[in-house]
Amino acid sequence: MVITTIEASRYPAQLEAKRQRIEAQFAAFEPPALEVFASPAEHYRMRAEFRLWHEGDDLFYAMFEPDHDKPRHRGKVAQRIVRLETFPVASERINALMPALLDAIRDEPLMRHKLFQVEFLTTLSGEALVTLIYHKPLDEAWEARACELQASLGVSLIGRSRKQRLVLSRDHVWERLEVDGREFVYQQVENSFTQPNAEICRSMLEWARDATRESHGDLVELYCGNGNFTVALAENFRRVVATEISRTSVASAQANVEANGLDNVHVARMSAEEFTQALAGEKTGRRVAAMALDECEFSTVLVDPPRAGLDRESCEPLKQYERIVYISCNPASLAVNLAQLDETHRITRMALFDQFPWTDHCECGVLLERRHSR
Repeated sequence: MVITTIEASRYPAQLEAKRQRIEAQFAAFEPPALEVFASPAEHYRMRAEFRLWHEGDDLFYAMFEPDHDKPRHRGKVAQRIVRLETFPVASERINALMPALLDAIRDEPLMRHKLFQVEFLTTLSGEALVTLIYHKPLDEAWEARACELQASLGVSLIGRSRKQRLVLSRDHVWERLEVDGREFVYQQVENSFTQPNAEICRSMLEWARDATRESHGDLVELYCGNGNFTVALAENFRRVVATEISRTSVASAQANVEANGLDNVHVARMSAEEFTQALAGEKTGRRVAAMALDECEFSTVLVDPPRAGLDRESCEPLKQYERIVYISCNPASLAVNLAQLDETHRITRMALFDQFPWTDHCECGVLLERRHSR
């Protein structure tokens, strides 16, 4: 369902329904009281993407939703075009840029012709990056006019088409989050994963910092992305080793470590499986040597895996750590992994982060600590 209007007074009820669902789903694990973190009811998404729909002289943003009134085509449900004048779940900056961009290009064939998608990436402080995606090559004339458009809108602009990516000024924004009385800065790169709900991201970082406060030993973080948790948790540990497989995310994480002045963090381009092998002495090489694993005493592991969660083989090595911080974007896969981890660890804290209000999506945080007797 495409959200075109919001009735904010209904938000507490939908959040309560999520709370009840999560409590019921995980009751068998006997967790402590669920900590619930509410989102702003509107203007919470810092990024959004839209199709650009052309109808004669008209030009508008569009999304699609299932149209069950029409017959299926080759087994697929028909799609209905939803015209968007505003998008209330997106940030106020995105909502301000949406009409301004259309007004600037509607009567300009050079900028409008074969433009089929627009992506917005914004920050709480108002920085904005706009990506225009075309079904045509982008030439010098387009680039010259795009530079003027970038200046007039007060944004950073990128043009993309097949085998082309023209970055006019920069390909990222800098988010600034005040967390637990500290300000952290994060480079967020175009077309790379970042937490979409900045206020909930702030809540997640505060929760994770509190859950790991007064920690002993070192932290290993798997699936670290752009260093979102890495940066915020570093001061709770003697040393942090963070791993990620995406080259773009590793570069961004390293930039964020430097930007926040951290000297106890090492970011490695390595999969979770490779790290487990390195820790067991089964993998060597330059990247492994750089981590200086023989100097580490890992007490805590943080995992923030994809929606599929961890397979059984990847989940098993987590049991060697005294504490596990598990951030999950899919309660179903989290429950499967917890059934395995429950053999050695118990849940001592559990949180619900409402990353996507008005949807069924739930994001959870779990702190597990080793069982010393059963």
